Amino acid sequence: MFTGLIQGLGTIKPRGGDLWQISYLSQPQTIVHDLAYGDSIAVDGVCLTVAQILTNGFMATASPETLSRTTLGKEEIQQRYVNLETSLRVGGKVGGHFVMGHVDGIGQLITSKQTASSWEMTFVAPDAIARYIVPKGSIAVNGISLTVAEYKSELSQFTVAVIPLTYSETNLSHLVPGSWVNLEGDILGKYVEKFLTSGNNHHQGGDITPTFLAENGYL
Repeated sequence: MFTGLIQGLGTIKPRGGDLWQISYLSQPQTIVHDLAYGDSIAVDGVCLTVAQILTNGFMATASPETLSRTTLGKEEIQQRYVNLETSLRVGGKVGGHFVMGHVDGIGQLITSKQTASSWEMTFVAPDAIARYIVPKGSIAVNGISLTVAEYKSELSQFTVAVIPLTYSETNLSHLVPGSWVNLEGDILGKYVEKFLTSGNNHHQGGDITPTFLAENGYL
């Protein structure tokens, strides 16, 4: 589990089989000082397992399933920087939101424009994740915890306002229109959907319905 607060940038390239080499762009102390064999680390929002520690990075494994469902399977990933975050420790601060590292789908950047105080970035999302997007809700883009500022359901497009610190310290500043990104919806939305559709949505007062959720502050 992660929080969506990026700790450093790296580069990535395949090393044969299911092995990938991730090299640090700098030496992020929050990653370097305690990374160990077998640890989970989010690479552009994809939870990978550390297979080997290197002098300036690490080796990780990525299964064919992971490659088929994330940007790791796209050739362009080898020509850009990737966001890095180690897993959440018990007692650690949750500054973003709970990010599982299980990508729901691949989206694309549509536009990116600078405003007086931020960058407004608009992405298109596949149907598999679009249903979890709500205005002012949380979404992970390349592993970054962001808040949805606007959502156009008819276009499956959402816009986020990115503060200068996040823009400069992550790979969002390196994206161009058409760039592919990993998207993960808020885990809370998935559980709500499960309860509403499973047929086991009973509580002491009756069924858990959209009306019940709205009356109790969930919608």
